[in-house]
Parts: sequence; structure tokens; C-alpha cells
Amino acid sequence: MSSITLRFLAEPSTVNFGGKVHGGTVMKWIDEAGYACATSWAKRYCVTVSVGSIRFQRPIMIGDLVEVEARLAYTGTTSMNISVEVRAGDMKVGQMQVITECLVVFVAVDLDGKALPAQEWRPETPGDVALAQRVKAHLDAARAMQPA
Repeated sequence: MSSITLRFLAEPSTVNFGGKVHGGTVMKWIDEAGYACATSWAKRYCVTVSVGSIRFQRPIMIGDLVEVEARLAYTGTTSMNISVEVRAGDMKVGQMQVITECLVVFVAVDLDGKALPAQEWRPETPGDVALAQRVKAHLDAARAMQPA
């Protein structure tokens, strides 16, 4: 499986003092969806290596329906790059809005914690191809900025 969407209601136990869902809770949901996607692809235990920039575009309110969609975007030698988009909205209005999106990198590991080779993922749809190209360009740019 190369994608997964978690859906649930934002509960009162997830809010901060301002009455909105904690940003840290949203980051936990992102990691959980990414883990589910990576693990279902690798068929092994996976760990988070990095999370790209997260910018919250609007708050999530108690009672909002939340969708956290994780899609495999690119595979390297050992890494699985997962694109995660969080959407939320009031079910009475029936409109979901993007809350945030980011790129999360996972690797499958053996019992000693050593990274295992990633099964290659090949994009099939035009949207998947475009996403894979964007992620590859981002990775290439990040590598070019690292000191030699």
C-alpha cells in the first residue's frame, strides 16, 4: 500500500489553552500516518528520520473532522519519502481545508536498528510523477547545500 488516510474527530482532550488543537498533537498525527504508510510499504518496522517544514495555515477546532493523508512520494536506497497533508473542517459545513503539509522521511530497520534497503516505488499517475519529481528536486537541492 503506497498511501493511507486516517480520519477522526478532533476531541476536547487535544486542545491547548486557546481552545484549538495543539500543534504538537497535529505533528503526532503526521508521524503516525507516515509510519502507517511507510510500514505498510516496507512490511517492516520503520523509524522517522526527518520531518520537513510544517507551517500551520489555520487551526483545527474541537469537533472538526480531521483527515491525515500520507502518500509515498519517493524512495531512495534506504529511505521512504512520505508526503503528508492534513485537512480539517466542520462536518456541518461539509468543506475540508488544508491545515498543513510536509515531507517525512522513514527508513525500515532491522533488530539492531540498522537501515534496510527500501523497496523501490514507481509513480503511476501523473500526480504521483509530479510529486516524485518535486521531492527528488528537493532532495538534490538539500544534498547540494551539504558541505563536502
